[in-house]
Amino acid sequence: MATNSSNGATKQPPMPSPLRFSKFFQSNMRILVTGGAGFIGSHLVDRLMENEKNEVVVADNFFTGSKDNLKKWIGHPRFELIRHDVTEQLLIEVDQIYHLACPASPIFYKYNPVKTIKTNVIGTLNMLGLAKRVGARILLTSTSEVYGDPLVHPQPESYWGNVNPIGVRSCYDEGKRVAETLMFDYHRQHGIEIRIARIFNTYGPRMNIDDGRVVSNFIAQALRGEPLTVQVPGTQTRSFCYVSDMVDGLIRLMEGENTGPINIGNPGEFTMIELAENVKELINPAVEIKMVENTPDDPRQRKPDITNAKELLGWEPKVKLRDGLPLMEEDFRLRLGVPKKN
Repeated sequence: MATNSSNGATKQPPMPSPLRFSKFFQSNMRILVTGGAGFIGSHLVDRLMENEKNEVVVADNFFTGSKDNLKKWIGHPRFELIRHDVTEQLLIEVDQIYHLACPASPIFYKYNPVKTIKTNVIGTLNMLGLAKRVGARILLTSTSEVYGDPLVHPQPESYWGNVNPIGVRSCYDEGKRVAETLMFDYHRQHGIEIRIARIFNTYGPRMNIDDGRVVSNFIAQALRGEPLTVQVPGTQTRSFCYVSDMVDGLIRLMEGENTGPINIGNPGEFTMIELAENVKELINPAVEIKMVENTPDDPRQRKPDITNAKELLGWEPKVKLRDGLPLMEEDFRLRLGVPKKN
């Protein structure tokens, strides 16, 4: 596994804009965030915009993202929003690229699997081409899905995975695996500065309400008074990282000296039944829990080994699930128009 930025690279990184080294011009750091109108992307933009030395450009085609998530920055002099699909070339001058663009929820990527794999492969190629042209450092948000239905638990970065290449989820799993390959090929062949984050289940405000992911499903169902639908057998596990912790990990990886891949996620593991019971207790004790059929290729367990994140980035999650869920509930109540009963 590569964790050293000189890993196998045969060339020096391309030089960024001459303005970087100008004696009389103090230029801001120009940062591109693809998929920046999405759930994690918009929280990342918030954090980057807090630093007055940053200019942030968001490129998003709004397939799953929303302008609403960025409304507080629209019109700000250090912020720019472009409606753009990463499968098309983007000509722009930037110093860093956070490449988050891709549907990350099964409902969206199964709806248009060809578009999903194009986003992962052609989109990543286009962003690497941009990084090469302008000498930018690029961070890819890969996914724990590259481990597939893992035979090793918890999953370290050295594990190669157990992925079905022709399943209904493969457009996402295999798409991200190819994206990682492309990142390292550009790093070795062209000297591009790369960073790869393998992100595990993340939750928090601004998640799409009906995106099919388990935390948003349960909270929306609890608020609407509907049964919480747990896929059988209910003993499958996930680890849930609050979005502020995730953003902190991504920025540390970008600013550090390690290429990755590095797992970023919360190693606290919950079964689906435990999660449903937590949501029921915190939000609506009156709802029932109902078992439903499982989706194909659904991983039975998922838990990151975050040894590298701790040692190389000095990062570990701080927000516990029971503290994060009420923050997400508040956001969902506002968007669903469900007031809290006193």
